Amino acid sequence: MRDEGAAVTFDFAPMVDIVLLLLIFFFLTSSLGARQNALPLDLPRASTTVQETPALPIVSVDRSGKLYLNGKETTLTKLGAQLRPLASASGGVVGLRADERGNYGTVVKVMDVIKQAGGERLALGTRTGGQ
Repeated sequence: MRDEGAAVTFDFAPMVDIVLLLLIFFFLTSSLGARQNALPLDLPRASTTVQETPALPIVSVDRSGKLYLNGKETTLTKLGAQLRPLASASGGVVGLRADERGNYGTVVKVMDVIKQAGGERLALGTRTGGQ
C-alpha cells in the first residue's frame, strides 16, 4: 500500500540535460553541411551529380590556386600529412572541388598528393545542369 503522507516528486534535471545535449548535437551537425560550400568556387557543370557525404575530407582549389582542406587554408607541402589520417578514416575516398577557371596544373598536383596520402578514389565536386 502507498503511504498517504509521501509526496510524489519528479526530477526534471536529467530531462533538461538530455534536451541540452540534443540541442548541442543539432547545432554542431547543422554547421557541418555549411562548411562544404563555404568557399566561393565556380564549379564545372555536370548533368548528373551525387550528394556529398559529410564525413568525406574535401580538398578545394580556388581560382588563384590556393588550397583548402575542409575549409581551412593549407599548402601543397602540408596537404599530404594533413590528409593521410582523414583519407584512411573515410575508406580512401576524398572529395576534390576545383574552380572551373583555375589552374589545371595545380589540380593535377593536388590529385597526385591525394593519391600519395592514401586517397584511392576521388569524388569530384560539380554543379547541377549539363550546359
